[in-house]
Amino acid sequence: MTDLVVRRLLVDMEKPIPRHWCGGDAFRTALFNALSMSFPVGEQFFIDSVRDGFKALPPEKQEKYRAEVQGFIGQEATHRRLHSLYNEHLDKLGLQNTWGPRAKERMKMLDGVDVRHWLAATAANEHFTAILADFMLTNPDFLGTEDERLRTLWLWHSAEESEHKCVAFDLYQALGGDHHWRIKWMRRVTLVFLVDTLRQTVNNLRRDGTLWKWSTWKSAASYLFGQRGLVRHTYAPWREYFRTDFHPLQLHSEASQQWLAANAGQYKVVSA
Repeated sequence: MTDLVVRRLLVDMEKPIPRHWCGGDAFRTALFNALSMSFPVGEQFFIDSVRDGFKALPPEKQEKYRAEVQGFIGQEATHRRLHSLYNEHLDKLGLQNTWGPRAKERMKMLDGVDVRHWLAATAANEHFTAILADFMLTNPDFLGTEDERLRTLWLWHSAEESEHKCVAFDLYQALGGDHHWRIKWMRRVTLVFLVDTLRQTVNNLRRDGTLWKWSTWKSAASYLFGQRGLVRHTYAPWREYFRTDFHPLQLHSEASQQWLAANAGQYKVVSA
């Protein structure tokens, strides 16, 4: 495990954001906006999972994970707050968040269930965010330069997701979680995540009036399946999760470390 610190991002989220803030591209903007819409609810679930998983550990094991758990909760709480502010701008642009409420209802099915299921679902989601984060950090030009605040927000968020990718996984293992259920939850999370991302992105494009434009579909094909496409470059690390000997530390984190070091002026460390 790695030392985690909580950072306050030095960006002003009060000013309005451009409708197509992501390089003027309707598809990429709609996709990133869709992901942001899921974060406040999703990150609260991750916080609850890790907090409850930590409490379920025997007292003699808790000290080993205490600092990492505190750092994880602090980072995710900061992400939740900033994406809530971001999402308020999306509301003003006429976009409707259907993903967040749907996810909130779905999560009620886990009430009263063994915390290891919560952690397995969280670990699977954290794997998704970690591989997406690495893709974004190594392809920052896809974020454009129209709104430097959002560019910084996404890259900072990506760096921290890569940084804390092991916490839920390690707690699941420490509580005796087995490979069978870890894989079962990854399959479930993969299906739900992809379907929800598609639904919300299409909804955003429809409300934006750009769903049926040729430029939108052309951008989608290039961004997802092109030479530097998201699917092309994330499939292999996604598949790694199914190995019996997998651990998140096997994924590269250099891009995260490099961004945090090069952009220290963009944030302030508030706790360590």
